[in-house]
Amino acid sequence: MRITTVETFVLGERQLLVRIGTDEGLAGWGDATLEHRPGTVAAAVRELSGQLLGADPTPVTAHWQMLSRGGFYRGGPVLSSAVAGLDQALWDLRGRYLGAPVHVLLGGPCRDRVRLYTHTWGAPGHTGGPARARELVAAGYTLVKTAVAGPVGFLDSPAMTARFVADLEALRAAVGAAADFGIDLHGRVSVHHARRLADAVAHTAPAFFEEPLRPEHSRLIGRLVAGTGVPIATGERLYSREEFLPVFEAGIAIAQPDLSHAGGITEVFRIATMAESFDVQVAPHCPIGPVALAACVQLDLAVPNFYAQEHVIDLTSPGSPDLAILRNPEVLVPTAGHLDRPTGPGLGIEIDEDAVRAAHRPDLLIPTERPTWRHPDGSFAEW
Repeated sequence: MRITTVETFVLGERQLLVRIGTDEGLAGWGDATLEHRPGTVAAAVRELSGQLLGADPTPVTAHWQMLSRGGFYRGGPVLSSAVAGLDQALWDLRGRYLGAPVHVLLGGPCRDRVRLYTHTWGAPGHTGGPARARELVAAGYTLVKTAVAGPVGFLDSPAMTARFVADLEALRAAVGAAADFGIDLHGRVSVHHARRLADAVAHTAPAFFEEPLRPEHSRLIGRLVAGTGVPIATGERLYSREEFLPVFEAGIAIAQPDLSHAGGITEVFRIATMAESFDVQVAPHCPIGPVALAACVQLDLAVPNFYAQEHVIDLTSPGSPDLAILRNPEVLVPTAGHLDRPTGPGLGIEIDEDAVRAAHRPDLLIPTERPTWRHPDGSFAEW
C-alpha cells in the first residue's frame, strides 16, 4: 500500500481536515486545525506531503519523526498542527488497514467509556451560565467548564474580583456538590491576579484553574501552584514533551495538550506517558470538530491517567449539524455525559467524503473572524 494523495479541506476557520489516500482505496482522516489560521497550516501540510507521497503509510512513528524533525526547523503551532493532522490521518489509515481501533493499536482500552465536559458559556460580563450548567448536570455531565469574563487587567479591580466570586458561587449552587466545574482563565490573567482570584474562590472548590498564564510565562506557573490549593491545568498552547516538562516539574495537576496542535496522537501519547510520572492527569483540549474529538477519544481510552475530555460541538443527537460530515454520528452522541468506547477501525468514525468536499471553503484560507480585544485605554488585551 502506498500513499497517493494528501488533501486539505477548509470547513471553517476552526476546522481544517486532512485526507491521506492510497493506491488500495483506503483513506485516513485527521484534523490539522489551528484556529483562525487554516491557510497557513494548509500550506504547511502541502509542503510536508512531499515526504509522504509514494510511501507506505503504516510506519506511523517513523513518519512522525521525519515530518517533525526532517526539515531541520521544527515545532511551534503551525508545523506542529500540520504534523498533527497528518499523524491522525496516518493512525486512522493504519487502523483501517489492520481492522482495529487506534486505541487497540496503542495497547488496548484502559476504560469502557470516556467522561466528557463542555462549556456553560454565560451572559456578557459574567463567568459561567448557571442555567446551562444545571441542564448539563441533569443530562449526566459530572464536569462543566466556563471561561473568565474578559478582558482582565494586570491587577484588576476589587469589583471584578467580587463579580468573579459571585459568578462562581452561583455556578457551584447550580451544579451541586456531586459535580465539578473548571474555570478557564484563557491566558488572560497575570500570575499576581491569578493568585488573588484563586484565594477568593477557593471556597467554591473549582476542579481546576485552566491556563491561568500565557504560554510564554509557563516558567512562572510554579509560583501559582505553590500559592494555592486550587488545582492548576494548562497545555493547550504547548506543543511537545519538552515544552510540557517544566510545567510538570512545577506541579500542575492536569495537562491539556491539543491533539490537533501538539503533533497528533503520536506526541500526545508520549506527553501523557510523561505526565504519569509526575502524578498529572490528561484532559485533551478540543474546541474544534468531530474528527479531532474522535482522535482524542482514541487516546483517552488508551492512557491510564485520563481525566476528562473537552468538547464544544453539539453532541445532543445524531442529527446535530456539527456531526453532519459523519456517516455514523451516533458514535459521538454521549450517554449521561460519557461516550461509550467506539469499536470501529481507525478513529472509529466514517467520514462522508462527498459532504466534506461540498463543504470545502477555499475563501476561508484568508480568515476574517479572528477575535481581538482592547483594554479601556485602547491597548491590546488577551482574548
